[in-house]
Amino acid sequence: MKPYKILFLYFCLCYFIACQNTSKDPVVASQTITEIPTPCKTGGEPNLFTNENGEVYLSWVEKLNDSTTALQFSTLEKDQWSAPKTIATGTDWFVNWADFPSLVTYAGDDNLLAAHWLQKSAGGTYDYDVHIAQSQDGGTSWGESFIPHQDGIAAEHGFVSMIPLSANRIFATWLDGRNTKGEGHEDHDSHGHDDHGHGAHGAMTLRAATFDSNGKLYDEVELDNKVCDCCQTSAALTDQGVIVAYRDRSDEEVRDISIIQQVGNKWTQPVLVAKDNWQIVGCPVNGPVIKAKGKQVVVAWFTMAGEEAQVKIAFSEDSGTTFSPPVRIDEGKPLGRVDVVLLANKEALVSWLEESETGADIKAVKVSAKEKTGESFTVAATDPGRQSGFPQMVRHENKIVFAWVHVDNPTIVKTAMIKL
Repeated sequence: MKPYKILFLYFCLCYFIACQNTSKDPVVASQTITEIPTPCKTGGEPNLFTNENGEVYLSWVEKLNDSTTALQFSTLEKDQWSAPKTIATGTDWFVNWADFPSLVTYAGDDNLLAAHWLQKSAGGTYDYDVHIAQSQDGGTSWGESFIPHQDGIAAEHGFVSMIPLSANRIFATWLDGRNTKGEGHEDHDSHGHDDHGHGAHGAMTLRAATFDSNGKLYDEVELDNKVCDCCQTSAALTDQGVIVAYRDRSDEEVRDISIIQQVGNKWTQPVLVAKDNWQIVGCPVNGPVIKAKGKQVVVAWFTMAGEEAQVKIAFSEDSGTTFSPPVRIDEGKPLGRVDVVLLANKEALVSWLEESETGADIKAVKVSAKEKTGESFTVAATDPGRQSGFPQMVRHENKIVFAWVHVDNPTIVKTAMIKL
């Protein structure tokens, strides 16, 4: 064959390969983690949110002094965090390593923001309410907070997930402990995030409501009357409506991951994502994460069914009606604390904590509905204890942004990004 024909075929082959890859997110380029310094001076409980315009928000709890904490946030501008703005401060907040505040914007209006935190309601250890405050000017000023649950009982209310529904409506779901108190609403310290116990009275419930930019509440509903006591909730929006993932709890103390969906104006019955059959008398404090786009839904979670720690992910291509068999993605010694983001070509990136010789690593890996599609990589070394909290991850254009707690003196929030 003549040289010019060989050269022509070579260019054709290169063009064909390039076309085949246009719909995919390529493997992480050289797995280079670039740290982004944060304005956090001493604090933790980070949370990340990306609005529909692709803007990234980082919120965290800043410790101002021995008695006062503040909820603050920054936005990512040219790969740097903006000067922090304060949402609220308090001396009576419930600050917990696993039950972190959050911030979201309304769909289509970046000037309308809503943020939540937990505030003590009585003297009991776990007597606290969810407080939500809103801003009409991009976070410069904030209105008085309101409480989305209307029971008025001094009990545990927390593990909130909020997602924007429209230009004037936000959905919120939370764990609600109103039924865990007896007639006198006494405190029951046997239920807690430290000993993983559960109350001797009624069960923890999963509830939800929507609210508008004026703080008016709509459609408060009980989604499940018996759920795990202190695992994070997670919510997403499919082409069918809202879908919520959480750790369920059966009468036999099986605590596997369920989803519940709003189709039209009605909520479906809870359905298990997978039957792990993890039977545990107590809460593992290790909730699922759900993400969705159109009909595609992914759920990642931690389980110790059969006394074997595992991190799994399952995919749905029909808005969460059915899920594929779960894929295990950990490396043998996972601690859980998962997060997940959707990528192109029906893939996802999953992050989790993996035990290491020196403590723990924040790991991440690409995965499809059938298998891992890339090599796992380490985002950062961290502490395996509670202080390190739950690492966060969001997609921003062609990058993934991570946030975690660096346990040191002082403890601070760190962030980094990696290019796809």
